[in-house]
Amino acid sequence: MPTYRIAEAAGLLGVSDDTVRRWIDTGRIEAATENGRAVIEGTVLARLASELADAPTPDRAKAVSARNRMLGIVTRTTMDTVMAQVEMVCGPYRIVSLMSAEAATELGLEPGVSAVASIKSTNVVVERP
Repeated sequence: MPTYRIAEAAGLLGVSDDTVRRWIDTGRIEAATENGRAVIEGTVLARLASELADAPTPDRAKAVSARNRMLGIVTRTTMDTVMAQVEMVCGPYRIVSLMSAEAATELGLEPGVSAVASIKSTNVVVERP
């Protein structure tokens, strides 16, 4: 069975090392000691990752078919008269979306604003939280 050190688990879950340590301290996640270091069993980590993925988002619409939603920050926008290319960083991921220039302008998508990338199949939908 694979085990993960705290930093590895944090990276997989998209949270800080300190958050994982707090979860261990409060009993939300069980850790063991291996060679003097705290480790988390893969099955335990997978269960927590599933719980986090299934947790409801309070500001989310009631009916959304896109399940993969990542909060991030817009890092670059390139626009012409018809289309816009919006680049975002969502945790460790770089997301690029193509949309109409009108939509990007209406959403106020410019470097420095936060946005949510909703990913469904091969399309990335960007929305403001």
